[in-house]
Amino acid sequence: MPSEIDREIARADAVLNRSRERYTTLSARAKRRREGEIVRRVGRIAAAAGVILVAAMIIGWFIPLGMGGALTVMALLIAATLFFGMMPGSAEVEPEKFGEAPLAAVPLRTEEWLDRQRPTLPGTAMPLLDSIGTKLDVLAGQLKTLNEGEPAAAEVRKLVGEQLPELIKGYQRVPANLRGQERYGQSPDKQLVEGLALIDQEIAQMSAQLAQGDLDALATRGRYLQVKYRGDDEVSG
Repeated sequence: MPSEIDREIARADAVLNRSRERYTTLSARAKRRREGEIVRRVGRIAAAAGVILVAAMIIGWFIPLGMGGALTVMALLIAATLFFGMMPGSAEVEPEKFGEAPLAAVPLRTEEWLDRQRPTLPGTAMPLLDSIGTKLDVLAGQLKTLNEGEPAAAEVRKLVGEQLPELIKGYQRVPANLRGQERYGQSPDKQLVEGLALIDQEIAQMSAQLAQGDLDALATRGRYLQVKYRGDDEVSG
């Protein structure tokens, strides 16, 4: 029979495994973003080089370029490569811009933004951030088929795209030396953790409600097929 120590070790292993899975997912997504940025840079360089070479060929038909022209073209190619290669990458989207994103993109942008805030948050918040991140992954998939005009869409945007980031930013505005100090029986650290726990629960409920809607739609479709095709069989029989 496992002892209490064995159970604690098993629970710790489970937490570590969940954290490892979360970081693997985030790392893979970050890698895809970096690869996409590299592809865009290479594409811009290739397009600029193509324009320069075509322009040089057209000019060369009318005016011999000679050695000086060839050196000019080479210099332009090098300049274009350096310019587009050193151009700053796409800026990270801040919560104020989440409202401009498609609904299904809001959970993923919020998750990525939350991951960047981890160094500023207390260790007690990390398990909740992991839990929220996992739920946001699931929610993002569910929202792909949700109409923007549905009341649920507005609720998702408000909770995930506004209230969650504002809770984090409100905590970050508190001076670091005051975050652990209690005031009226609660410290900012504790208030943050409690707020994250409530949001975690709300996201879980939203996901469950969306899943219930999918299950209801599936059941309705199943009944329709039974009535249509079994009814046809009975008539034909």
